[in-house]
Amino acid sequence: MKVTIFGSGYVGLVSGACLAEVGNDVICVDIDEQKIEQLKQGRIPIYEPGLESLVLNNQRAGRLAFTTDVAEGVRHGLFQFIAVGTPPDEDGSADLQYVLAVAASIGEQMDGYKVVIDKSTVPVGTADKVRSRIAEALAARGREEMEFDVVSNPEFLKEGDAIDDFMKPDRIVIGTDNPRTSELLRELYAPFNRSHDRLVAMDIRSAELTKYAANAMLATKISFMNELANIAELVGADIEQVRIGIGSDPRIGYHFIYPGIGYGGSCFPKDVQALERSAREHGYRAQILESVEAVNYRQKEKLFQMIGSHYGGDLEGKVIALWGLAFKPNTDDMREAPSRVLLEALWRAGAKVRAYDPEAMEETARIYGERDDLLLCDSPEAALEGADALAVATEWKMFRSPNFDLIADRLAAPVIFDGRNIYDPKYLKARGFDYYAIGRRR
Repeated sequence: MKVTIFGSGYVGLVSGACLAEVGNDVICVDIDEQKIEQLKQGRIPIYEPGLESLVLNNQRAGRLAFTTDVAEGVRHGLFQFIAVGTPPDEDGSADLQYVLAVAASIGEQMDGYKVVIDKSTVPVGTADKVRSRIAEALAARGREEMEFDVVSNPEFLKEGDAIDDFMKPDRIVIGTDNPRTSELLRELYAPFNRSHDRLVAMDIRSAELTKYAANAMLATKISFMNELANIAELVGADIEQVRIGIGSDPRIGYHFIYPGIGYGGSCFPKDVQALERSAREHGYRAQILESVEAVNYRQKEKLFQMIGSHYGGDLEGKVIALWGLAFKPNTDDMREAPSRVLLEALWRAGAKVRAYDPEAMEETARIYGERDDLLLCDSPEAALEGADALAVATEWKMFRSPNFDLIADRLAAPVIFDGRNIYDPKYLKARGFDYYAIGRRR
């Protein structure tokens, strides 16, 4: 089947590569000429495990192509996926200008029936706006009679596991008001839907809300556990034991109940905000969502507060080794990353940072440029040299079982601030470390 995807960012590129992998003829369209040229040369602009080989293999096979030519993209595909960014507007609501610009382009160029699929994360009611924008463009051409359908097909991709999530989905949500499009989408997604039926069809507005609801629910679990971790510290409990105690209840489960220094990335912060603002626009105050945001904002400051408390509030001239810069493992994404809150707070306090991350070094350099108070090191061990203490902000596997003798030897004093609770407090205490974690007894 012929598929066009507008947007070659995270969602668009993963979706395009996976759809091509099962035999579809896919074109990804983007207005960023530099990005498209990189992709044509086989250079992938983002890090996602397995994505590079998937893109290159399907390019070589002729099933995946990249272009800046909007008209070519519209002509190509029966399916027109809109997978462009919806960044937060000044008030926190989703900015739909890119989605609606693509919709207008489709209406200006289409020459026959198309299925227009909202893949971007968008507020309830966006499909109506997309439909109106396409209809306006058709009317301007005198082609009001031309048929098209608009579908909501939200993505549920976890950064770091996106390929598996697309190829072996938990669910495929299709929001449509036309049975014809349900059958067309069922055919498109058939290769990912063989062992049992994962396709969930519903009305368009319900599908649009489903994406926001899923991310808001997961963000709520994270903030709730962080709230419990802060209580555990005050009452002398160990949040890791509490986590095991409540996670064993199948009604709760273990997913997303790991305490830490808050969530980040391109989805949770933006989507919780957008859903809360959407509720406000309809005259409803979403107090739980407000609290989820507030707890997460406060939790991102937790690691800096622990470091400041240990040093009596005087961080001038201190050097902190920082392991982890990406907002989570298996990505180079630093959008809304807790590490950024820590870095900037340390710099304001007069401290310097020696940092290492397996994938996010280039992104860090892009964001902050050259600074006297930031040294990007080529290994975790190099980051320890000359540092007063170690802080862990991202739970990469390579950080889970380090050489603690080497850490103690290279640090000015054996002090670890663990923002992800990946080490054993009793073990480190027995080895002479001052160890600080989230919601754990010292």
